[in-house]
Order: sequence, then C-alpha cells, then structure tokens
Amino acid sequence: MEDTILSDMTAAGTTTRPMHTVHTELPGTGPDRETLLDLILKSLDDDGATDVVDIDLQGKSSEADTMVIASGRSTRHVGAISEKLLDRLKQHSGVRPHAEGLEAADWVLIDAGDVIVHVFRPEVREFYQLEKMWMQAPDITARASAQA
Repeated sequence: MEDTILSDMTAAGTTTRPMHTVHTELPGTGPDRETLLDLILKSLDDDGATDVVDIDLQGKSSEADTMVIASGRSTRHVGAISEKLLDRLKQHSGVRPHAEGLEAADWVLIDAGDVIVHVFRPEVREFYQLEKMWMQAPDITARASAQA
C-alpha cells in the first residue's frame, strides 16, 4: 500500500510540503500503537537520547496518535539515534519508515505511522519548542521519561 505524506516545516511556522510516497503496511497488520511506542522509547533510551517526552495526539491530529520528542547531544548523536531507530523499526515491521533531516541531523523527523518521532539537538529543540506548542492544546498530556 502507498501513502502520500507531507513534510518540511519552515522556521516561520508555515509548511512547505513536497510530496513523498512511502510504502506502509496494510491496516491492522503492523504493530499496535503501544507496541510501537514501547519499541521507540526503548530504542531512544538504549542510544542515550535525553529529555524524551511522548505526547498523546489521539483525537487531536489525523497524522498520528502519538508524538515523541527527544534530544541528542550533537549532530552526530542525533544522526546515530535516528539511524538506529530506523533500523530497529525496519527489523520489527519489515518497512523502513520515512525520515527527514538525516543529512544535517539538527532535527530528524521519523514518520513511523501511528507515532511521529522528532530527534533534536538541544539548541534546535529549544528554538522550536514543539512540546510546549502541543502540550498547550486542550486534553494533550505528556509523560516525560527520566533523564539519562
């Protein structure tokens, strides 16, 4: 099955959306949201990601059910965390999720279906403050993991 996804956010908050085609699993054949979220959180923890936050988006966004935001210490660390997560997701589902930003590795976005993952360098994360924006929305809750 093919899904068309939209990507790329500009600093002004508007979106430029080049179209990308991603092969995804048939509905009901992939891991459930909790299993996927557990896999992602474990991968981030294993690779030393810090300040990991997951935000429940169910009923708030048609793009995903959960957003995970994490930090790496440097561009090299952000890239390594992201590549390992992509590899683990592919091993688990047989499909490599779509990722944006791996080249610069300041901010990597991984579309894992029901879960969207953002891995930032700390300075970039502070500038965009995604969790603050999403956590201010009504009925959005976040669970922060213990810092590594």
